[in-house]
Amino acid sequence: MLIVQKYGGSSVADKSRIMNVASRVAEAYKEGNELVVVVSAQGDTTDELLKAAADINPDASERELDMIISTGEQQSAALMAMALNGMGIPAISLNGWQMGIVTTETYGNAKIDSISAERIKEELSKGKIVIAAGFQGINKYGDITTLGRGGSDTTAVALAAALNADRCEIYTDVEGVYTADPRVVDTAEKLDKISYDEMLDFTTMGAKVLHNRSVELAKRYEVPLSVRSSFVKSSGTAVCGEKGKRIVSGIASDRDTALITITGLVNKPGAAFGVFKLLAERGISVDIILGSGENGGEIAFTVERKNLKAVTSALKANLKAGTIKWDEGFSKISIIGAGLETNPGVASELFGALAEENINVEMITTSEIKISLLINRKDEEKAVRVLHKKFIEKYKA
Repeated sequence: MLIVQKYGGSSVADKSRIMNVASRVAEAYKEGNELVVVVSAQGDTTDELLKAAADINPDASERELDMIISTGEQQSAALMAMALNGMGIPAISLNGWQMGIVTTETYGNAKIDSISAERIKEELSKGKIVIAAGFQGINKYGDITTLGRGGSDTTAVALAAALNADRCEIYTDVEGVYTADPRVVDTAEKLDKISYDEMLDFTTMGAKVLHNRSVELAKRYEVPLSVRSSFVKSSGTAVCGEKGKRIVSGIASDRDTALITITGLVNKPGAAFGVFKLLAERGISVDIILGSGENGGEIAFTVERKNLKAVTSALKANLKAGTIKWDEGFSKISIIGAGLETNPGVASELFGALAEENINVEMITTSEIKISLLINRKDEEKAVRVLHKKFIEKYKA
């Protein structure tokens, strides 16, 4: 059986944890499996490398930043291979370009274009475990690129798809996917199974368990995916094409949200297009959108807080009319579940539950399996607990 495993930064944070992971990998190898093991940078290594770069040059180019932060994963991969070799297990570490991972040109947030994987197949045929440096590839210029925060998940799923692996296991510091953040809701329940679509909404709405691109790839190539703990042996949560039985699978929250409001736009066809074209050209995603003809034409939308400076700069430099305001004091709350589309009463109960707690809703967006709300950040944790109590207990399978 060919298995791709991925271990996050907390799983390989120090010597003892590396040795723990190496023992688990060795056990799977001795069972007769072929293994590709993707690793993230140790602990806070990426943040420390970024700080070191900023100390030298606060305006360092994205290319040079990719050069330095990609070394974190390479360090983890080499250390893991050394640990396994010390146990008498044949293993070799490879970085992105050695594995044939070719990406788009974008530095800092590249997407994988293709994977040749010939070197991986060659090493596997020699009976070796391949330890893969996650989060990185190489672009058409021969430069190292990185895949954005959480990109090692994407590396793992992409390699599983390219190798036609039997399964892909994502190991982290939690036992699986929960109905809410256990740090906020002490009654949160681990899900045994969740659909690709539900998991994708979880990741895009604030849950940090998986990188959203990894879920997109898993769905596209039907990669059997699971989320498990590096520290506890359990079955974890299976992410698959089959829908679960719950009406509401969970509550996600995201405080990495900024609200942009543009007033005084010319109220005519094409005004909104001009705004969002500017953002699309800069690779900036927009989430909740609200528009009206009031105030001479008004558009409000949310973006990730890290993109706030880029958004406001682009709008100020290019908009010929309109006043731009922004506010970082909001959080986004989402209830997610495959059963929402067939249970219209959920929306009414949601707004009723929040109203009872005097929690105001600023903006709303919906899809077939998700309702997302923008609320004041001070109400975030209370809202998560209220909605979890209202829906997870009531609608649990």
